[in-house]
Amino acid sequence: MSQIEELIERLCPEGVPHHPLGEVGTFTRGAPFQKRDFTEEGFPAIHYGQIHTFYGPWTATAKSSIPRDLAERIRKAHPGNLIIATTSEDDQAVAKATAWLGDTEVAVSNHIYIYDHSMNPKYVSYFFQSKAFQDQKQRYITGTKVRDISTQSLAKVMIPVPPLEVQHEIVKILDTFTDLEAELEAELEAELEARRAQYEHYRDRLLSFNETPPRRSGGSL
Repeated sequence: MSQIEELIERLCPEGVPHHPLGEVGTFTRGAPFQKRDFTEEGFPAIHYGQIHTFYGPWTATAKSSIPRDLAERIRKAHPGNLIIATTSEDDQAVAKATAWLGDTEVAVSNHIYIYDHSMNPKYVSYFFQSKAFQDQKQRYITGTKVRDISTQSLAKVMIPVPPLEVQHEIVKILDTFTDLEAELEAELEAELEARRAQYEHYRDRLLSFNETPPRRSGGSL
């Protein structure tokens, strides 16, 4: 029996309860700001597009900043909150989420939901990546070219809520796999770069020839 199974048997012998996200947390929509509002220094901020292109399952730092006077008017995520992109052009990326693990608040743009809860932040973020979540959210996605999901719909998605001790153990295991995946990707990228350099070397060598002087035709005059 695994450690997680032992914990579940000891802490919740009747089984792990499942609850709608709306019962174990609250959703708040972000507020508008644009990428053109980014500044070199200021208040940490996350734009919804960055969740699709830059952030992974969690982050403790913000890639961007906005002016502090603008940040005063923007809704903010607190440490431990989940930051969820509400829209995408493909269903898989709808409700892509990042757990905010920074020490301070972070301003978030519109097309983002802030999910406030008391669970392990990484546990919730991993759940949003799971097949169980993806299968449930699919029935609630709307729109044609731009796909979207509402807070009312997300609130209906069922999440297993084991005791925090079990959540922490699950996160520990999944973190290990995440770190391993990152290491393998780095190794593969380094190998790919080496192969690319090797290819370019032999390509240039094979396609480079010493110039041969043209042969003269005809005899002497």
